[in-house]
Amino acid sequence: MKRAGLDYWHLVEVFDYESLPAFFAEHPEAERDLWLATTKAPRSYEEAAFSPDCFLFFGKETAGLPKDFREAHYDRCLRLPMRPEARSLNLSNSVAILTYEALRQNGFPGLLDRGEMAR
Repeated sequence: MKRAGLDYWHLVEVFDYESLPAFFAEHPEAERDLWLATTKAPRSYEEAAFSPDCFLFFGKETAGLPKDFREAHYDRCLRLPMRPEARSLNLSNSVAILTYEALRQNGFPGLLDRGEMAR
C-alpha cells in the first residue's frame, strides 16, 4: 500500500476497517450505491451508471470478494472483459480501470482536463 502511494500520501486519507460489517456500520450509505468488481459477475462494467458518491469494492487478487457479499449484491457485480483462459486482471489495473470509468462518467470532478502542452 505504501509503495502505491509514492509521494501522493498528502492527497489521501486511508481508513482501515476490521470487516465489511464494521465498514457498513460506519457508512450505511454505501449499501445504497455500491459496485463490486468480480471475475464472476454476470455483466460488464460498461453497463454500470456510476454516481459521484458510489462505493467501489475490490477483493484480494488471490481470493476476490466474499461469496456471500457478492450474492447479496448480485445486481451490482461487474466484471472487466478479459480472455477466457485468464484468471483475472491485476488488482491495481482493475482498480484503475473502474475508478477512471466512474470518474469519466461524472466529468472527472476535481481533475485537470488538459496537460501543459495545451494551447
